Amino acid sequence: MTRMRQALMQAWNGQGGWGEALAFALLPVSWLFAGLVAMRRALYQHGFYKTQTLPVPVLVVGNVMVGGVGKTPITMALVKHLTEQGWRVGVLSRGYGRRTTGIQAVTPTSLAPDVGDEPLLIARSCQVPVFVSARRVDAGHALLAQHPEVQVLVCDDGLQHWQLARDLELCVFDERGVGNGHLLPAGPLRENWPRKAMPQATSGNAVPCWVLKTSGNVGPHEFAVQRRLADVAVQADGTQRPLSSWSHTPVQALAGIAKPEVFFAMLRDKGLTLTRSQALPDHADLQQLHIDASQGDVLCTEKDAVKLWAHHPHAWAVPLQTTLPAALLSAIAQHLAASPHAKLSSPHGHQTA
Repeated sequence: MTRMRQALMQAWNGQGGWGEALAFALLPVSWLFAGLVAMRRALYQHGFYKTQTLPVPVLVVGNVMVGGVGKTPITMALVKHLTEQGWRVGVLSRGYGRRTTGIQAVTPTSLAPDVGDEPLLIARSCQVPVFVSARRVDAGHALLAQHPEVQVLVCDDGLQHWQLARDLELCVFDERGVGNGHLLPAGPLRENWPRKAMPQATSGNAVPCWVLKTSGNVGPHEFAVQRRLADVAVQADGTQRPLSSWSHTPVQALAGIAKPEVFFAMLRDKGLTLTRSQALPDHADLQQLHIDASQGDVLCTEKDAVKLWAHHPHAWAVPLQTTLPAALLSAIAQHLAASPHAKLSSPHGHQTA
């Protein structure tokens, strides 16, 4: 990362420094970007661009900040909870970083380069139908055609994918909040916050957008999400090992996520000594990654493991346990029960007529 980019990132996060002057100089570009975003949104709101409705409720988990904020672990926690409550759940995703195009069904045996690392992680961890496409509506139609039993769809990312009608939005924030409050490129926002609610395609009522925070202060009508590393690590064959067993044995760690240093810090908080901590770009291709076995056992994130295990099956993945507050889960249950699509859903799946 260049010094200029680093300084700009600090300015984005409201940390001051000489990057603020650069951010200020970029404000005219941000205003232009804001205008384009507002115009595109208005075209959907006034029907010039068509928002398409799927025959089951759609919950979108997304963010307005660039970079990772922890959406996918929240998506996984939500999917697992809904499944435990008896819902038949499907997941839609863009499949960021994949080398394929069009609609792809994701199975536990798929390859990350074909479907994306996060959709593959969801498919393996949640054991539900997952489809990827740049056009989430197309992915939704394909998923429901192949899995008519599905009663609710969760879209991992897609807050700004306005072509897809949704019943509820969950907007995730991390410790950065809204940063310096400016849109790209003077700031980290993809759109203005607070965002203007989109009308529901079926009722015309505003689509609720609930705020989830993974850290920092939680205000009124916001929900705090708890995250912690699991106490065990797992290998590709399912072998488990307590993290405490490495308390006196140095290990090496790698992470190709938005904030790898957070993963490393969580390992150290578990009492582990890291001989090496390798920070990789988010969604990094790990096929050519060289691992020096002399540095100790390799610990990685679950997202990295779905790519790493193809070449290094002995690497240990440390799951991130995400706990959604009971108040949020109760509110989601009530919202689903009152969804305009509720009459189209049944214990046996959605109805198409």
